[in-house]
Amino acid sequence: MNLIDMFIEYRSYFLTGLQYTLLLAAIGVFCGFILGMIVALIRMSSWGIVRFIGHAWVEFLRGTPMLVQLFIIHYGFPTIGISFSPIESGAITLSINSSAYLAEIFRAGIQGVDRGQGEAARSLGMTRGMALRFIIIPQAVKTVLPAIGNEFVTIIKESSIVSIIGITELIFQSGAIVGITYNGMTPYLIVAVMYFILTFTLSRILGIFERKLKTSDHR
Repeated sequence: MNLIDMFIEYRSYFLTGLQYTLLLAAIGVFCGFILGMIVALIRMSSWGIVRFIGHAWVEFLRGTPMLVQLFIIHYGFPTIGISFSPIESGAITLSINSSAYLAEIFRAGIQGVDRGQGEAARSLGMTRGMALRFIIIPQAVKTVLPAIGNEFVTIIKESSIVSIIGITELIFQSGAIVGITYNGMTPYLIVAVMYFILTFTLSRILGIFERKLKTSDHR
């Protein structure tokens, strides 16, 4: 059976897996973006203990495998009375793991903005928070947009790890098809093509958005 015939025959499996993959990626991207920005600001705090907390968050999440983090959240937390459904465990893992990488991206972007921008904002009567919100962070996000886009693409690919705890995303569904057809090649090739289409499309969209931002800056 070729790729097209198998996709048509088992399209309900693949489309269900695609829905869960996109759902998890969307949650991971959204929550990781917000949490990453918060952690970046924590890491830049003037209070040493606060900076240490942010540093520990980043170093622990970047220094341990995502699979271990997933097992801790899904299998470890229930031992202390905190339980999550598989989809919740997957979304939390993707979000916090992504936040560690995005935090460093945001921090580099914020520190890369000319210090004079903040000083000028404060001379106009803005508080430090207002300067960050309206002047510095928008410029930082524009600067690091390519790195943010790469992280979003990574989240889509890494969402496949949640199949281990039974979430019916693309890898889980392809495994089910392998069990039905005893074909260990074609289902995974189809999934590989689907992942490629997702990541390639997202990369092109981000590229277009980045060029538009640069054009608006030149104007």
